[in-house]
Amino acid sequence: MPELPEVEVTRRSIDEPLRDARVLGVRLGKPLRWPLGCRPESLVGARIGPVARRGKYLWMPMLRDPAADAGQAGGLLMHLGMSGSLSLSNLPPPAGAHDHFDLETSRGLLRLTDPRRFGAVVWSAGLDVAPAAGLLASLGPEPFDPALTPSTFHADLHTRRSPIKTVLLSGEVVVGAGNIYACEALFRAGIDPRLRAHLISRPRAARLLEAIRSTLAQALALGGSTLRDFRDAHGMNGEFQASAAVYGREGQACPVCGTTVRRLVQSQRSTYFCGRCQRR
Repeated sequence: MPELPEVEVTRRSIDEPLRDARVLGVRLGKPLRWPLGCRPESLVGARIGPVARRGKYLWMPMLRDPAADAGQAGGLLMHLGMSGSLSLSNLPPPAGAHDHFDLETSRGLLRLTDPRRFGAVVWSAGLDVAPAAGLLASLGPEPFDPALTPSTFHADLHTRRSPIKTVLLSGEVVVGAGNIYACEALFRAGIDPRLRAHLISRPRAARLLEAIRSTLAQALALGGSTLRDFRDAHGMNGEFQASAAVYGREGQACPVCGTTVRRLVQSQRSTYFCGRCQRR
């Protein structure tokens, strides 16, 4: 599943190329998770603004000139779902069976490909109104937001009684720590993934927050992770998975102590950890 680093890598790969491009046409394929919410032809003529990210959602503003354009201002909220990816090409091939949304622009064609169709492209008049506001309402703070401090992070963890790995995956105390990155951050912080979140001390919470940030920063620098089919908008793979210390390494030696890396299932997701380096 594309997580925050992969979505941010995608944002960076389409933001500059498409900024100020004009929408020339829209093609819809098979239905995605939610309907588009507007007539496709109503997007034609809009100018694309700076692409932003909130959690695993991308926001693409559709700007209008009030003096010359009668179209409605707003934007497209995009989600890559379980297996989706965006591509940007000047010479795209004909749409295939898994290509469900094409945005033809003056700077190329942006295409959402999603074999499992859990992704979404939804029109909203703004981020603070429905439907965008409802979809974003449950998201926790961004990992690199200065307002997220060790103290506020610890205080939020103190209200949660679920295992820390489960809490991280929920995205309610901080967004971005998806499965691979939660496993790696907990390893870096030396915290057992089964430890109840409310039992984590203030110093350990501070270490965990720093580990989340360093893990995500490294993932961004390496283009995210490509476990199956993730590519950025220009077709490049991510490389973070090659440097993972515990994720996907069940039965192999821990790179720190040599103990065998273990695997367990939490919230229907595989958790990898070192029973010696990570303590309750």
